[in-house]
Amino acid sequence: MELPLVAVLLAVGLFLGWGVGAQYARARRGWNDYKAAKNAVPGARRTAWLLVRAVTTKVGVIALLLVGAVAYAAVGPDHERAEPAPSPSPTASAKAGVKER
Repeated sequence: MELPLVAVLLAVGLFLGWGVGAQYARARRGWNDYKAAKNAVPGARRTAWLLVRAVTTKVGVIALLLVGAVAYAAVGPDHERAEPAPSPSPTASAKAGVKER
């Protein structure tokens, strides 16, 4: 074989090897990322359900408090325990019999 042909074949081989190696490394990184994400899904799902549960509990407690407040307000005042309104006190001029103008 001639030296220029060997050099060209070597250059083509290096170029193709570099391209194939870069694509293999990219595919390998993608596969590793996919496996990591797939393994993280159960933990993330569990965390999401815990957050949904916490929010639902808080909303339920607030709703119960609001319903209780509305029910308490709807009952109205307790007239049996209500004290009578204070009576107006007479003024000093009315006691003395002096008419005001």
